[in-house]
Amino acid sequence: MTTSAPSRKKPVSSVPPPRKPVNWRRVGAWTLVAIAVVVTIAPFLWMLRTALSSNASLASNASNLLPADFSLGAFKRVLGLQSPEEAIAEGGSGAAINFWLYLRNSVIFATVTTAGQVFFSAMAAYAFSRLRWPGRNVVFGLFLATMMVPPIFTALPNFLMIKNLGLLNTFAGLALPFLFMTPFAIFFLRQFFLSMSREVEEAAMLDGAKHVRIFFQIVLPNAAAPLATLALLTFIGQWNEYFWPLLVGQDESVRVLTVGLGVFKSQSPQGAPDWSGLMAATLIAALPVLLLFIAFGKRVVNSIGFSGIK
Repeated sequence: MTTSAPSRKKPVSSVPPPRKPVNWRRVGAWTLVAIAVVVTIAPFLWMLRTALSSNASLASNASNLLPADFSLGAFKRVLGLQSPEEAIAEGGSGAAINFWLYLRNSVIFATVTTAGQVFFSAMAAYAFSRLRWPGRNVVFGLFLATMMVPPIFTALPNFLMIKNLGLLNTFAGLALPFLFMTPFAIFFLRQFFLSMSREVEEAAMLDGAKHVRIFFQIVLPNAAAPLATLALLTFIGQWNEYFWPLLVGQDESVRVLTVGLGVFKSQSPQGAPDWSGLMAATLIAALPVLLLFIAFGKRVVNSIGFSGIK
């Protein structure tokens, strides 16, 4: 018979494992991120608090973080569900806002200008990245230099042009200065086009395809992601545009939502703005853009990084 040697258990060490040192850099980074999140979200929470408050109770509860005398009357006034008498009874100004008309005008303005900018900027970016012609780099540099010109400098020449064309208070006058290419859009798409492989395009040229066919059947389908990203960024910018629609679209039929909110704020028969109604209208107006950015925000960040914009 064979006997096995008794197994000896290793003595359990009573010394606790050493603690990892605190990474203060990481703690500081997360603290900064938390502060940035709070600073970003706080205005939206304050807007929501004001919109859910009764306008008559705002002044007496200015420091309260919760809605003052909770009410949905502000949203009813914005959506046209209250009469002027009911609005004044709840502390509103009694001024009317044609919200649905202004919303329709903003959708038309933002959609048309976004489609035009993306399409024409894609054509220009293809010309700068694929076609070889004298002075290409010089012209591209001039396009980038125009990004340093403040838009206010071009507002007066554009206004005089629209006025001379007789396009004041028309959708054509609103959209025309934004309809064509922009330096940022050209640069954004050009960076992506330069990173695309030329093998498929060269094979198509050997089969007799021209640049127009290559652009529509090869380049654009492969650039769907950056085109969608550019469309989203452009739509958000056009949706928030205020100064140019204020100059050109004074008529009620073409007034966009941002201008309509400014007019609504200035109509104060009782001597004070209807802050609850204004915040409710602003929240409803910002909701489509917020939903779009939440849905496609990750794609925007990935496309910008892929295009080489740091």
